[in-house]
Amino acid sequence: MCSRGWDRSLALELLLLHLLVLAASIQGDSVPVINAVSGGSVTLNISQSLPENVQGITWFCTYDLKIADWDVRRLRYYENKFKGRVRLDSQSGALYISKVEKEDANIYIMRVLKETLFEQEWKVRLQVFDPVPKPDIKIEKTEKAEDGCYLKLSCVIPDESVSYTWYWDKGPFPKEFQGGVLETTLKSQDSSRCYTCQVSNPVSSENDTVCFSPPCTLARSFAVEWIASWLVIVVPTILGLLLT
Repeated sequence: MCSRGWDRSLALELLLLHLLVLAASIQGDSVPVINAVSGGSVTLNISQSLPENVQGITWFCTYDLKIADWDVRRLRYYENKFKGRVRLDSQSGALYISKVEKEDANIYIMRVLKETLFEQEWKVRLQVFDPVPKPDIKIEKTEKAEDGCYLKLSCVIPDESVSYTWYWDKGPFPKEFQGGVLETTLKSQDSSRCYTCQVSNPVSSENDTVCFSPPCTLARSFAVEWIASWLVIVVPTILGLLLT
């Protein structure tokens, strides 16, 4: 009987441990992400207002590196790589970081001490990206075909964090055509047609355009006002949504 009771107790403890691990995993996955461009500035903050009667605020970069803390008596910045680049706002709890570096990408923790001496904390993940370099479309292959000209165009850059979007005079190509390399056909009955490769990451975007006339004549200087206008309107909107 004692053995059976001990087995049940052990099973209950294991189940509780599993639930705690699962809860921690779910919480980790829900950490909000803030994107920043290297060399720029960023504000780290929680999505909700601070609790009432806050007695102290502390910011960490992971739990090993304390950046700054504030209480009702003083504001202190610690001697580390962040000193001189950060500012803590005691009213909102926000931490401002200037001259952001790629090495700043990490999990940041804001810990708040309430009047009841109960501590509450929030986490945010900072991702830092370099500005996207301007791509240069390379013509990998042109080949005459029965119905026109087969084109293979590339604008790959050495950065795994970027995405590629190709456009033509009817807007973006379907999703299955998107990537660093575009393979398409310029129909014999078509007039001059332009192809734009847009390279983007969460903080910036650049593009390049080439134009062709049937059958396979490169016309890079062909006017592309429609593409420029379309990108000027759409790209800032997309980046704004990503940074929200």
